[in-house]
Amino acid sequence: MAKENRIETFSTHWKRNFQNEPYYDARYSWEDFDPAYRYAYKSYEENPHKPFEDVEDRLEAGWDIAKGKSKLAWADAKQAIRSAWHSVERVLPGDADRDGR
Repeated sequence: MAKENRIETFSTHWKRNFQNEPYYDARYSWEDFDPAYRYAYKSYEENPHKPFEDVEDRLEAGWDIAKGKSKLAWADAKQAIRSAWHSVERVLPGDADRDGR
């Protein structure tokens, strides 16, 4: 599957499920969350097999650019990004970062 198709499939999954996540806040729309999920996917591709905690500071530093028009501040986006990061990990065989996910 082409890279563009994979990220679109990933985004579609989250669009169907983001309102069921514990961090969901009705003040924000899908358009606010989508950049966080895409950022997680792209960042994981750039940092495969690294634990979220190892790249968290870099992700935070890049969020203001990555978020585009999203209204999510880092504190709100972080939970969505972490959840999406771990979902990418789960589709890979094994436990590459040995965090039990």
